[in-house]
Amino acid sequence: MRSCLLASALLALFTTSLAAAEAPVYGPQLEGFEYPYTLQHFSFESQGNTVEMGYMDVAATSKANGHTVVLMHGKNFCAATWESTIKTLASAGYRVVAPDQIGFCTSSKPEHYQYSFQQLATNTHALLEKLGIKEAMVLGHSTGGMLATRYALSYPQDTERLMLVNPIGLEDWKALGVPYRSVDEWFAREVKLSADSIREYERKTYYGGRWEPGYERWVSMLAGLNQGPGHNLVAWNSALIYDMIFTQPVYYEFRNLRVPTLLLVGTADTTAIGSDIAPPDVKARLGHYDRLGKEVAGMIPNAKLVEFPGLGHAPQMEEPERFHRALIEWLAQPAPTAAARP
Repeated sequence: MRSCLLASALLALFTTSLAAAEAPVYGPQLEGFEYPYTLQHFSFESQGNTVEMGYMDVAATSKANGHTVVLMHGKNFCAATWESTIKTLASAGYRVVAPDQIGFCTSSKPEHYQYSFQQLATNTHALLEKLGIKEAMVLGHSTGGMLATRYALSYPQDTERLMLVNPIGLEDWKALGVPYRSVDEWFAREVKLSADSIREYERKTYYGGRWEPGYERWVSMLAGLNQGPGHNLVAWNSALIYDMIFTQPVYYEFRNLRVPTLLLVGTADTTAIGSDIAPPDVKARLGHYDRLGKEVAGMIPNAKLVEFPGLGHAPQMEEPERFHRALIEWLAQPAPTAAARP
């Protein structure tokens, strides 16, 4: 019996080790992970560093309509996760630019960088200027929704329309009572990330306990980046970015937006930064997207809300046909007159 138990234990250990060995690992700029469209890099000087932004610039695959859509990814996402949205928009006649922000995915992970949504918006604007794009429609998901909001506030004359997909920052977590977590504490958390912890967090928070095999690619993308040769640098930049998200709310400025805005919200989402360390009474009040979407839509002038009951944090990935139908229908509506624009 003891021999059988020992053999079983050794077999389990071997299987776990084999699975770990087979798990993909990627370079500090996600080298080795395949992007759906040609990946390019924009090199520029920022805060004393020469940094690179990875991006995809995809031309319209049907008759071009003269409009460009810029896609801004979330914290646990990359430009590559916009794959089906890029295909849909390009087939509808749009040029699509999908960058990876500094600190993320295929872009630089500086050893020292003062992260702010203003800085990331400035970086993105510089990329668009380099590409010769004067005016763009901006679509942001999750943390990308906070960035897209800041971009539209900073460059209203250059923002044709604003679209937010389950943006975080629809509430100010710190003001609601979530304890502050230092950068060092964020780093200690991020350095321990694994495929299992990423999957469990996303299943529970993003998808209401559901999980689809198609999501595994994005889990291995994040885990492979974190577990690769840039392990500590990736975790450090991630910690700095979490501090930016928590301490730089855009919530109080939604009412200042002056561009036509579409909110696309999966109502089953419960994402709230820091909810894992919030007191129970505080946690119970956070991340109610079925309420938050309506509240923020009422704050933004010229806003339209489209809700997806039962869907979670990434409706564009959960039910892409339904999501893209709503997006394309809104984009096809006539733009406001010049008098209504800033």
